[in-house]
Amino acid sequence: MMKYKNPNESVNIRVEDLISRMTLEEKIGQMLQIERKYASNGVLKKYFIGSVLSEGGSIPAPKASAENWIDMLNEFQKDALSTRLGIPMFYGIDAVHGHSSVYKATIFPHNIGLGATRDPELVKRIGAATALEVRATGIQYVYAPCVAVCRDPRWGRCYESYSEDPKVVQAMTELISGLQGDIPDNMPNGVPFIAGKEKVIGCAKHYVGDGGTTNGIDESNTVIDRDEMMRIHMPGYYSSISKGVATIMVSYSSWNGVKMHANHDLVTGYLKNTLQFQGFVISDFEGIDRITSPFRANCTYSVLAGVSAGIDMFMVPKFYNEFIDELTMLVKNEFIPMSRIDDAVRRILRVKFMMGIFENPFADYSLVKYLGFKEHRELAREAVRKSMVLLKNGKSAEKPLLPLPKKVPKILVAGSHANNLGYQCGGWTVEWQGISGNDNLEGTTILTAVKNTVDSETIVIYEENPDIEFVESNEFSYAIVVVGEHPYAEMHGDNMNLTIPNPGPETITNVCGAIKCVVIIISGRPLVIEPYIGLIDAVVAGWLPGSEGQGVADVLFGDYGFTGKLPRTWFKSVDQLPMNVGDPHYDPLFPFGFGLSTKPTKAIYSQ
Repeated sequence: MMKYKNPNESVNIRVEDLISRMTLEEKIGQMLQIERKYASNGVLKKYFIGSVLSEGGSIPAPKASAENWIDMLNEFQKDALSTRLGIPMFYGIDAVHGHSSVYKATIFPHNIGLGATRDPELVKRIGAATALEVRATGIQYVYAPCVAVCRDPRWGRCYESYSEDPKVVQAMTELISGLQGDIPDNMPNGVPFIAGKEKVIGCAKHYVGDGGTTNGIDESNTVIDRDEMMRIHMPGYYSSISKGVATIMVSYSSWNGVKMHANHDLVTGYLKNTLQFQGFVISDFEGIDRITSPFRANCTYSVLAGVSAGIDMFMVPKFYNEFIDELTMLVKNEFIPMSRIDDAVRRILRVKFMMGIFENPFADYSLVKYLGFKEHRELAREAVRKSMVLLKNGKSAEKPLLPLPKKVPKILVAGSHANNLGYQCGGWTVEWQGISGNDNLEGTTILTAVKNTVDSETIVIYEENPDIEFVESNEFSYAIVVVGEHPYAEMHGDNMNLTIPNPGPETITNVCGAIKCVVIIISGRPLVIEPYIGLIDAVVAGWLPGSEGQGVADVLFGDYGFTGKLPRTWFKSVDQLPMNVGDPHYDPLFPFGFGLSTKPTKAIYSQ
């Protein structure tokens, strides 16, 4: 038996044995991750491809079942195993708040909401639940967690960041221990660790400084000195590496004008050599194509710069032929040394051996029951209630509005976000940019949650955008208004004004101008609310809670108390941005760490 096929040999011996048998062509194939749409018809066998991925919203069929996913993955795996050396492939997907591309999966709150919980142990349990749901579909690799430190809420990825504070971000890297398993005490620092077939490969991203770009413009330039980079944006990587994170993804952004995908100093010099990271470094989607401006202007240069910087695996969804040709030419003409190729392949194979995929290459149906599992939905509901941040409670402290009474004659629920699961979940849900409506998701809207929670005799009227006359003439005891942002992801979410989209402000004014109201803001970041704050009795930052809206009702009606704390500063006006805790001109509407608390009540019948 060849040593690399012997599970009793050490990982290092297996890796070295396999590398010694590989041709340049086979090595370059391992360095590629291609999109599923371009991976069929024997492509993996022909080019020795090491990995396949789903881009945002790329699925085998509409409303595909766990079994559909497994069948697709196993077809790809057969292809990979039919090569000369039989090196298995693994499959990657964006499971950034649960297995969010997959129909019927549990959708957890986005990271900004988890940051508000200040509960790393909860986040670890979410990691473990996500790993099970991902493995339920046969997939072994997730591009999570995002350990960005968002310093400007105008950035379209701000909701993927746990906090503006690097310490909170560090604490939340507990997600990795949930995804991959707890790293044993005797493991040397920097070694990737995956604890078996109920766990997945994690990925800390986006290395490094993605949350610090000028004006929060996605993929742009972070202009800070090295000390600031190390103090603000690097700590999340220290924690991730110490927890055995298997992969790290490079950022599209630049640091002081140098593209991270071409930054040898930070990728090889600092991450690999100084921090001793032993897993593999992966590019972002078409990341090397963006080294040049315009996109793909010089492919030879882009491959040379990316490989030389120290990137090991390349997300080249479509134009993999060109990558293979360019890299082969660069190695044969000695622009790139064979030692750099061997470093890349060694790291990729180390992760493959570590995860046990040589022994268990095929997915089976034994875990399909974990997709949308009831206990995971309960966990998501717990995360929702712990993530709610109470910003205002009553026109005066002596007269709090929350918790709301369950038994009253009639209440109004209003707003664009009260009955829309897609809006509740935000971007990276079903599709890359997210969706609207309740058709392609399983879960509980906030409206349904309210109806589930109030007394059976309480009448709940839902009117999305009521006029003043309707509000005044109906004798409502109080109103719950749910408004906020429409879903977005990445650069599509960059936003320079951060106002509540219409008709949200009108809904707030019409309702809260007439009757007692609580406003719940569903958003990926703080929004402009200062003009309305005086009008509103109570305000809740609801973030992007995901599929389990019952968690919102849990705290509104006092079954549980409010405990969430702001993971980022709530500004008065966008003219103040960027403004983060500790800045000399710090003058927030609500400061970092703010959050009122309430006590759970047994039952409130009148008010």
